[in-house]
Amino acid sequence: MIKVDDLHKHFGGFRAVDGASLEIAEGTITGLIGPNGAGKTTLFNVIAGVLPPTSGRVTMAGEDITGLPPHVLFGKGLLRTFQIAHEFTSMTVRENLMMVPGDQAGERIWNTWFGRRRIAEQERALQAKADEVLEFLTIDHLRDEKAGNLSGGQKKLLELGRTMMVDARIVFLDEVGAGVNRTLLNMLGDAIVQLNRERGYTFVVIEHDMDFIERLCDPVICMAEGKVLAEGTLAEIKANEQVIEAYLGTGLKNKGMVEA
Repeated sequence: MIKVDDLHKHFGGFRAVDGASLEIAEGTITGLIGPNGAGKTTLFNVIAGVLPPTSGRVTMAGEDITGLPPHVLFGKGLLRTFQIAHEFTSMTVRENLMMVPGDQAGERIWNTWFGRRRIAEQERALQAKADEVLEFLTIDHLRDEKAGNLSGGQKKLLELGRTMMVDARIVFLDEVGAGVNRTLLNMLGDAIVQLNRERGYTFVVIEHDMDFIERLCDPVICMAEGKVLAEGTLAEIKANEQVIEAYLGTGLKNKGMVEA
């Protein structure tokens, strides 16, 4: 699905991504782990078109997508979420979902004069789709709540719901568990697995919670200092000497990354 070849992203003299190469197989839930500052989010941003690469190449299903802007990649089915949710705070949960699909009839001023019936029909279809998504995520009771009033975990569910409003092919999830309580994190995990198995979504997940990674992800890719250190199952990653060395002193030793 995604192939990254010798990707670099430099900020002045700082090499946030420094020759990273990896492949994301279609139909997988791939975990991306590494110490803080390893270059994981920058890699996401370059793949998703948020940042241009300094050099290197990204392909999607064999098509060169290097440097394409996010809205073009969105149209190709490549979506990403952010560590901090980006909701429209004053709009309802349902309205946030209805905003997602592009090329809506109501966006053209001509249609607001002469295509009102078409606009109304499309809005009814979008509302039905949004309600279906909310029911799938078990937050349909919040459909009329202002999105700004949601908890951190509920906002992450809403972000995931946005990807379901279009024909997503691959979704990049950046620290989906950050600020989320265990109950909602389990709900997020259930939804991700179900979307993967039943609807064929491919996921790439940045996460520091190793229990969450172990439950969802195979394979797991570990980055450090802008490079890919290792790839395999989480058990293989934990046993890799380079990975252990990269994590030493980061505080993850006591969180189960390496044996005490």
